[in-house]
Amino acid sequence: MFTGIIEAVGELAAITWQGSDARLHIRSRQLDLNDVRLGDSIAVNGVCLTVVTLHADGFIADASRETLTLTTLGRLPLQSPLNLEKALTPTTRLGGHLVSGHVDGIAKIRSRKDDGRSLHLELEAPPALAHYIAPKGSVCLDGTSLTVNRVNAHYFTVNIVPHTQTGTIIPGYRIGTEVNLEVDLIARYLERLLQGQQPAPHKDISTAFLAAHGFFKT
Repeated sequence: MFTGIIEAVGELAAITWQGSDARLHIRSRQLDLNDVRLGDSIAVNGVCLTVVTLHADGFIADASRETLTLTTLGRLPLQSPLNLEKALTPTTRLGGHLVSGHVDGIAKIRSRKDDGRSLHLELEAPPALAHYIAPKGSVCLDGTSLTVNRVNAHYFTVNIVPHTQTGTIIPGYRIGTEVNLEVDLIARYLERLLQGQQPAPHKDISTAFLAAHGFFKT
């Protein structure tokens, strides 16, 4: 588990392809690896990866075909900057929100503009994930915990404050940039609870459906 508070920015130093899988060589002198052991988890652009080798200036992690298919990691050119966060501990401050590191899909930047000292971004979410995103709720973009401002169909907006701009890869986003998207854990589990024993997601969730299942009164 993670918090979505980025600890350091690293870079993709090398990719070693092994069939449909890949071994990623991550370089970062900013990330403190003194307390990291083999088998520990580190979020790389929001993707939970297991450390298989440690170096003085970084680490190596394996990425499966599933991970490479559902995230941007397999498409990044060498030397791409990467958001890094070590797994949380029982004493970690939860400054963001609970993040699993299991990416749900890929969102795309539709627009960017200055908004005072903040950076205003509008993104397009995959239609299948859009209903999980709510105004003032949380999303995780490339591992960064952010608050949703507005939602319109499968578009949503976020504002990036100066501190977040200086400590993440977000200032490098341009129109068309694809980013790893993880929706809020609570939204996913709530939907699963509403499904009950149904094998597939419920397609007709409405106010009447919620009332019938005790979530509020009509």
